[in-house]
Amino acid sequence: MNRTDRLYAIVEELRAVAPRPRSASWLAARFEVSRRTVERDITALQQAGVPVWAEPRRTGGYCLDRSRTLPPVNFSPDEAVAVAVALGGLAGTPFAAGGSTALRKILAAMRDDDAAAAHDLASRVHLLGTPADGPAIPGVLADAISARRVLRLRYTDREDAATTRDVEPLGFVGSSTGWYLLAWCRLRDGIRAFRLDRVDRVTATAERAPRRVVRPEDIQVPDGDLRTLTLLG
Repeated sequence: MNRTDRLYAIVEELRAVAPRPRSASWLAARFEVSRRTVERDITALQQAGVPVWAEPRRTGGYCLDRSRTLPPVNFSPDEAVAVAVALGGLAGTPFAAGGSTALRKILAAMRDDDAAAAHDLASRVHLLGTPADGPAIPGVLADAISARRVLRLRYTDREDAATTRDVEPLGFVGSSTGWYLLAWCRLRDGIRAFRLDRVDRVTATAERAPRRVVRPEDIQVPDGDLRTLTLLG
């Protein structure tokens, strides 16, 4: 998550719990940054006129005056795609049509460039059946496709062998067995799917990943109906 997105996210986190405070330590853990970074972000928000103040008590933290701020009216590409994935679980229910309408409203509220980015991100998400729930994953992995940074993974395969490798993130595959990062593996010189709950450690490098085109036939999956996520326009 870049700094601008993090500043918006901090404001919305404080808005959600207002008038209760959030501590710097809690915010640092939530956004995977240092406490010092959170303190700098809060100072930047205050200098920009955002009504954030510190509660000095032992159980205190940072608070936001909800009455003096407006909630956001825009959505990020990640948020739109997250809603689309979640709505997949409504298929066959009485709420499927309402979900589709809600997604159209989200896309209509987005800036044109964000909507285009959301469609591009959705085209990199592939589903096989109903994806299973999985553990929380690091933010750097969740942002891998949009950020297009080469990732360094420590990965344990099904044979319990651990390797460290650099990969170029290409997309995600969700299936009944879990979620996978689809990436070009520089160790194997080819496209591989890395099960996210087997990624022991991940860091984003400074290197920008080149653009690669992934064809459906390049994705090796068990028999089933592999479909690419689409956003309703």
